[in-house]
Amino acid sequence: MAEPVSLRRWFRLRWALLVVFVLGITYVLLVFIAVTRAANDAQSAVGEGDAIVVLGAAQYNGQPSPVLASRLATALELWESGAADQIVTTGANQPGDTFTEGYAGFRFLQDAGVSEENILVVVDGDNTYNSLQASANQLLPEQPRVLIVTDAYHALRAAETAEELGFDAIVIAAGSDTGLRRRLRETIAVSVGKIVSYRRLGAFT
Repeated sequence: MAEPVSLRRWFRLRWALLVVFVLGITYVLLVFIAVTRAANDAQSAVGEGDAIVVLGAAQYNGQPSPVLASRLATALELWESGAADQIVTTGANQPGDTFTEGYAGFRFLQDAGVSEENILVVVDGDNTYNSLQASANQLLPEQPRVLIVTDAYHALRAAETAEELGFDAIVIAAGSDTGLRRRLRETIAVSVGKIVSYRRLGAFT
């Protein structure tokens, strides 16, 4: 007896779904490897640029959180070494906050001895894409080469977002935290961003 057409279609659908599943898992695994490699590279990255862009993180009543303080301290070291003349602090505020992340960064650097003329405060960004886009609005096209300071696990998304916006960027890690949970979460974000663009990803994060 001939196999029913509906049954043949069911087997074909199952195989198609299996192929899609395997391809999806392979894609995510490759992105995870790329996230990990970029994190490792950022921890030993060096270079010079037109500006140092510090991606924002939480602040508490004008005081940088440990994560933001680590990023700012790394930017300060780069500035003191002559890697760039200007530091850009980024980040908006959360609902109810009096201070922005960018302004908290400005105060930190000023207290550390960086003159006001060497600091550019950008407070329009509430995520990676928006912060870098706001920085691009201030820096491009005159200052295309930037050193982006963020956490190691975040290096790949920061680099690819910067490239999407037209920067020639080197990502330099603050601290050494590349824990598995953060890398997995970042893998999901990068996996989506590579498909839909980081601009669209930023609209949902």
